[in-house]
Amino acid sequence: MIRYFFSNIRKDMELMTKSNSMIVPLQINQGPGQGEVASLVCAVEEDLTRIATALAGVLVPGDVLFLYGALGAGKTTLVRFLAHALGVGAEQYVSSPTFALLHEYHGRLPVYHMDCYRLNDEVDVEEAGLLDFLELEGVTIIEWPERLGSLAPINRLDIRIMIDPQGRREVTLAPCGPFWRSRMAQVIPMLH
Repeated sequence: MIRYFFSNIRKDMELMTKSNSMIVPLQINQGPGQGEVASLVCAVEEDLTRIATALAGVLVPGDVLFLYGALGAGKTTLVRFLAHALGVGAEQYVSSPTFALLHEYHGRLPVYHMDCYRLNDEVDVEEAGLLDFLELEGVTIIEWPERLGSLAPINRLDIRIMIDPQGRREVTLAPCGPFWRSRMAQVIPMLH
């Protein structure tokens, strides 16, 4: 499903003319059993703020966001914008928790930012005690979530960030589970 969206995004990007718009929504589709999936293009890294603001408006305690993307794709930058949209002040510097595994920030909701890059698999995740944070009353954001394996929660929002050859970020928001499927209808209008 995701490959289909990205192949169409690339085709649509070739047809687009330059626009002053920060984010260009290219597709909003309904996949079988998925709910609405939004695919967008961000011309510059700062354009991720609109996505962060849209998500912050619907986040509730217990939400989990999975961030997929290569090194340097903008995962931590999106977390920084999201944390600020949730009221995390400038005195709390949002950075990658690659070596610490977890950073915690306090705003309207607590933000638990995990980076599983240095872990091998779900056994390492469990041994590091990171699963406990999935049950807390905050927002848990996980970079490199594939390391969770079968421990991944059913209700989550998968966010995939890819960089095209021109440096634009292709961002796909895909809901997993009934909680996120119902809330995508609130997120999508805020992305336009």
